[in-house]
Amino acid sequence: MAAAADTPRESVVEVVGTVKKSAKAQRGVELWPDTFTVISRAEQPLPLGVVDKVGAELDTRFDHRPLDLRKPEVRAIFELRAALLDGLRAAVRSREFLEVETPKLLRQGAEGGSTLFSVNYFDRTAFLAQSPQLYKQMLIGAGFERVFEIAPAFRAEPSDTVRHLTEFTSFDAEVGYLADGEELRALLEGIVHDAIVHARDRLRAVGHPIAERLTEPKLPFPRITFTEAEQLLGRPGAGRDFGTEEEKRIGEIVVPRDGNPFYFLTEFPTAVKQSTFYARRMDSDPSRTEYFDLALEGLELASGGPREHRLERLLANMAAAGLDPADFAGYLEPFHFGMPPHGGWGFGVERLVQKLAGVPNIRETRLFPRDRWRLDP
Repeated sequence: MAAAADTPRESVVEVVGTVKKSAKAQRGVELWPDTFTVISRAEQPLPLGVVDKVGAELDTRFDHRPLDLRKPEVRAIFELRAALLDGLRAAVRSREFLEVETPKLLRQGAEGGSTLFSVNYFDRTAFLAQSPQLYKQMLIGAGFERVFEIAPAFRAEPSDTVRHLTEFTSFDAEVGYLADGEELRALLEGIVHDAIVHARDRLRAVGHPIAERLTEPKLPFPRITFTEAEQLLGRPGAGRDFGTEEEKRIGEIVVPRDGNPFYFLTEFPTAVKQSTFYARRMDSDPSRTEYFDLALEGLELASGGPREHRLERLLANMAAAGLDPADFAGYLEPFHFGMPPHGGWGFGVERLVQKLAGVPNIRETRLFPRDRWRLDP
């Protein structure tokens, strides 16, 4: 009908008619319209194509994000994300974790430093939370033996890379009465395994295009010590953290060697984790910590390990990091009254979604991304 032919693409319309079988139609049926009503007419020209094959620059897509999100292939990323978040929650709840919420306006950061966003808080300065780290530990001291949180976190890192965001979603967990780092790694790899299988089965049930990308992770994930990774890179004994390109190179070596895209990097040096004052140092070798990273094909997904639960050692770690314990009085209080051995992790949800969805830029995994330059829309 003429009204339909004159209506711009992306307009909202109401069509009333009769559904009939059709061998020529893609879905096997056609709608024979009786009435056609334009509810909301789209302006022309469109700033961004929705059904066109022609692509657009990433900035153009984000400038017009509501239109971009209409694309089925873009929506598919967030259907995957939702399925993974549902899977993570199901996996930790089946292991008797309690979901919690911690403050996002803080008097100080988990580690201090220049990666904090400051905000006006009445007549004082507050900071947006880098992580729920200190509060998770306080809850362990309060008798909450297993807690997790999936919530926003903020890092004021001036990073312009395809794997960094200033606002991201962090999956954090903390476990009390922990024996060692290996117990924590086994727990984390099992949760990741179950979450991906859950997401795959949920998406497969509705014929989702990403479902077949989600292969069941092979357990256990390989363990590679920091020292071994240095040797693989040809820089034995360097004693400094790995850069982005070095992390990629480690993945290029160990993934085909071990036949698993997931792997742990373990036993990070104390010198690398100096600012992470709560990271437990090894009793047998204080120059090393029990901390680890979980990586997927050269991309760090999570970092964690056992925390220092002994007050005198924790205070010594804070002094070595140049921190004043008086600034952390609330955090330190439960350590004065009996803190069990504990540990946990922080996990970047967008990085997992980026890898599993196969998108080149992490900004594509957030509905309205925030980076160094973007605050709108």
